[in-house]
Amino acid sequence: MSAALRLWWLLRGRSAGRSDPQRLTSILAAVAFAVTTAVVLVVLGGLGAFLDRAAAPDATSDDGLYPLLAGTATGLLMVPLGTLGGAAARLSVARRDARLAALRLTGATTAQVSLLTVLDAGVQALIGAAIGVVAYLALVPAVMLLRFQGRAFTFTELLVPWWVVPSTVVGVALVALVSAVVSLRKVAITPLGVAARVAPGPLHWSRLLPLLLFAGVFAVLFSLGRAEIIVLVGLVVGGFAMLNLLGPFVMSIIGRLWAGRAWSAATLIAARRVLDAPKTAWRSVGGVALATFIAGLTSAIAMFDAGSAPDPQEAQLLTDMATGGFLTLGIAGAVAAVSTGVMQAGRVIDQRGEYRALHLAGTEPRVMGSARLQETGLPLVAAVGVATAGALLFMVPALGYDFLSSSVVLVQFGLCVTAACGLVLLGALASGRVVRTVLA
Repeated sequence: MSAALRLWWLLRGRSAGRSDPQRLTSILAAVAFAVTTAVVLVVLGGLGAFLDRAAAPDATSDDGLYPLLAGTATGLLMVPLGTLGGAAARLSVARRDARLAALRLTGATTAQVSLLTVLDAGVQALIGAAIGVVAYLALVPAVMLLRFQGRAFTFTELLVPWWVVPSTVVGVALVALVSAVVSLRKVAITPLGVAARVAPGPLHWSRLLPLLLFAGVFAVLFSLGRAEIIVLVGLVVGGFAMLNLLGPFVMSIIGRLWAGRAWSAATLIAARRVLDAPKTAWRSVGGVALATFIAGLTSAIAMFDAGSAPDPQEAQLLTDMATGGFLTLGIAGAVAAVSTGVMQAGRVIDQRGEYRALHLAGTEPRVMGSARLQETGLPLVAAVGVATAGALLFMVPALGYDFLSSSVVLVQFGLCVTAACGLVLLGALASGRVVRTVLA
């Protein structure tokens, strides 16, 4: 173990300047872990505030719905947050796999390689999580400006219990470690395949079945009235989680069709990148799938006008549901933008050899930039389409087809999705500086 620790310290110490990919990768991973930790704590703080209000002696019957709605938003947001945390651990997977595969081929044991990976991921996760705790405390005053149930939050309401903070830090670290160990399996088993950059096998259509199963169970239970609302909420959250299984399969199909019909060099480069790594292509835009899913649910609330509600409590509930929906949508859009920016920057670092080869071969930076944007743009459109179809699978049994003919619902949905996509594209554009650093 001492030899592995010394080797890990030596490899970490090789970062000599700003352009070193190892240092850039570490910074990007720490940013991703920090965002994950901060958003988790903010969301849990809001959920705790609604639970406290529902347990107050003067609470009304409608107050009991707020923890359920906040819990639904929390469950939905945990899916892309877990993906972002896992993506941070896999951020430098190509560089690390090549390095660790070389160590395996020169005699390093599986235990030594595993320890190097765990130390890398653990240190980055702990540093990022510590920064995220500080960011959470800085964000609490901004959340206090929001009004729910006719009054604003207090600072004490939004503070999570003391034990939640270390639990969140440990949870983020565990996500990082599990993702790192899972990505390490191919190095430990087939180092020659990693060193030779052998492409993985194609994805199977069976990834579609879990989503259809969740939607079918939801439709049956809802139509029969045989399930409590908490069960239906669990099916909705679980059904959205299944989109992460379906998404990479859709990306692989699109990449194959796209590569066969490429109309320019930039398009061909982008299509081949999506086809070579469909899971990574989905992860880079998976956050916008959540934003689209939430936009559909939030837009459906526009069918019910709070101003025409006969009961003031019902009007307040509808207003708060709309506010909570837009707040959840904003958080999902911000997470999607960060996820896209981090993933795109990480892919540029991992593919720095390819970028330099294209540059030396005479490829213009404009072509490489166009390929990078197309690498995000088409998966972005596919993610919106997949998430819209997934939302319809759950909304039609509950609301029927009437909301599809409402212009207010459709306009609000279009504006929300457009805003979320704009944030994601900004995240992709932010990685342009990394391209210039790599080429330099």
